[in-house]
Amino acid sequence: MSVTATPRPTGHPGYSQTMRRVPESAEAARTLVRTALTAWGQEGLIEGAALVITELVSNAVDHARLESIRVVVTRPSETFIRLGVVDRSRNIPYLRTDSNGDNTRGRGLLLVDALTDRWGTDRYRWGKQVWGEMKCD
Repeated sequence: MSVTATPRPTGHPGYSQTMRRVPESAEAARTLVRTALTAWGQEGLIEGAALVITELVSNAVDHARLESIRVVVTRPSETFIRLGVVDRSRNIPYLRTDSNGDNTRGRGLLLVDALTDRWGTDRYRWGKQVWGEMKCD
C-alpha cells in the first residue's frame, strides 16, 4: 500500500492511499490524515479529522463492494481540507436520525455531520466518493 502525493492548484499536494476494505485500514487512514494535516500546518484539525476518516472508512468497510477502498485527503481551496473515501459501491449513504433501539451501528454520519462544515457524496459510473470538508485553522 503506497501513498500517493499529487500536486494541486492550491499549492498543497493531495494525499491518497489504496487500502484493503477491512476495519484495520482505519488506522492507516488516520496516519495518512495526520501526515497531510501536519504537512499543511493544520495540526489543530487532526483529532476531529481522524474521527471523520474513521467513520468514512468504517462505512465503506460495512457497505462497499470489492476488496479495496481509496482514502483521499486534499485541499480543494485555501480554506478547506477534504477527507474522502472512494469505493466501488453506488449505494449512497444517508444520515440516520432514528433511534434504532440499542443499535449503536448506523449513525456514523451523524458524527461526520457534526465534525465537518459540509459533507456529501460524489457519484461515479463505477462507484462513489463520500467526503467531508473541514475549515482550516
